This record gives sequence, C-alpha cells and structure tokens, in this order.
Amino acid sequence: MYLILPGEHVPAQHINLKLGPGLLQLSSANEPSTIISTRAGEVRNTGSRKWWIEGNSRRYVPAPQESVVGVVVSRSGENWRVDIGSAHMASLDGLAFEGATKRNRPNLKVGSLLYARVSLAHKDMEPELECFDAQTRKAEGFGELKGGFLVQCSLKMCRSLLDPEHFLFPLLGSRFPLETAVGLNGRVWINCKDPRQTIAVARCIEAVDPDGGGMNESAVKKFLSTLDV
Repeated sequence: MYLILPGEHVPAQHINLKLGPGLLQLSSANEPSTIISTRAGEVRNTGSRKWWIEGNSRRYVPAPQESVVGVVVSRSGENWRVDIGSAHMASLDGLAFEGATKRNRPNLKVGSLLYARVSLAHKDMEPELECFDAQTRKAEGFGELKGGFLVQCSLKMCRSLLDPEHFLFPLLGSRFPLETAVGLNGRVWINCKDPRQTIAVARCIEAVDPDGGGMNESAVKKFLSTLDV
C-alpha cells in the first residue's frame, strides 16, 4: 500500500488480473501492456489478483460490478433513469430484475430507492445498472429498497463499511437488529424497527466517517451509551 498520482505506473501482474476503480490498462502492438493510475490515492490489492486505487474523491465515478444505492428520477419508455451521484444519470432496463418479463415488471415510481450493481461504466456512455447477480441471475439482495432511511457519507466511509472487519455494524447489530445496504457511491440505506434506532445508526455513521468525527470503536461505545436505544 503506497500513495500514487495520476499517470504513474502500477506494477500489477497476475494471470487472472482484475482492475478496479482508478486503474487503466494501456496496450500497443509493439510493446507489452502497462497499467497506469487515473486518480490520486492509495494503491490497494487483494492477493495480487484485484488492484484498485483507494481515494476519497467528492464525486462518485462509476466502475463495473460496484454496488450502488440509487434514486429513480424519471421513466423513459421501458427504462428508468436513476441518480447514483455521478456526473451522469444511470439507465436501468425494465428487464434487469430477477424473473422480470415484458408482462411482469417491477412497478417503480419516481423517488423509489434501489440497490443495484453497475453493469456498464464507460467515460463516453451513460452508466447502466442491473438488479440481479450476473452469474446466478438471482436478486441476491438487489432491487427496490422499501422503507428505511438514506444516509449520505464519504466514499471512503462506504468502502470501510463493506470491510467485514470494520467494527461499526457488528457493534450496532449486537444491540438491536438492523438492515443495511451500502453503496460505493456514498449512500447507506438503513432500516430498523424503532425510529430511534434508525437515528442512532445514522448518527454513528456520521460520527465514524473520516470526513466527520472520525470516532474509533471505544468512542462510539461511549456515544451509544448516551443515546436511548
């Protein structure tokens, strides 16, 4: 893990190499392909197979296979236009749901929340979304999010919450049941039985966020003891 600037070379090599956000592979007929950075941040990798640049940019840049929380803003024919916080609206096909057919489609309305996966992301095209797993064709948790509350946070915080070793959600889950959907676009959907619990989760996310309070686990425990949950 080290810091890198845009345009610098990244020594990523693997037989099944998978590039994530912030990396670009350049290839030519006479020279071997090289991988460069397209953003500033920390170089991260998992077992040398998947490489990406960990940054804390203000605007979300869509990348394929990333999970996002979007808001339906309009309908265009058989498709929906979804706001995912990027520079352009994303497109969601009416058949991009588990078991969807021309006669059996979800009835989404303007303002509906969605947990979706980015299926196509290109700098010259609008992002495209899908609400099922590309391999199993099952929903796997994707689809419309009913009820609950939407929290805005930094992109870095969302990536931290998706880490199984992060302390926040296990700590909150030990106190009361909750449902969450974390999008890599800086949005977290939470759903609890009691509105006070929902408010407590939202305040904890804002407190732990590096752009906010940056609290650690012990500080969050003290903070929770002051709340009536």
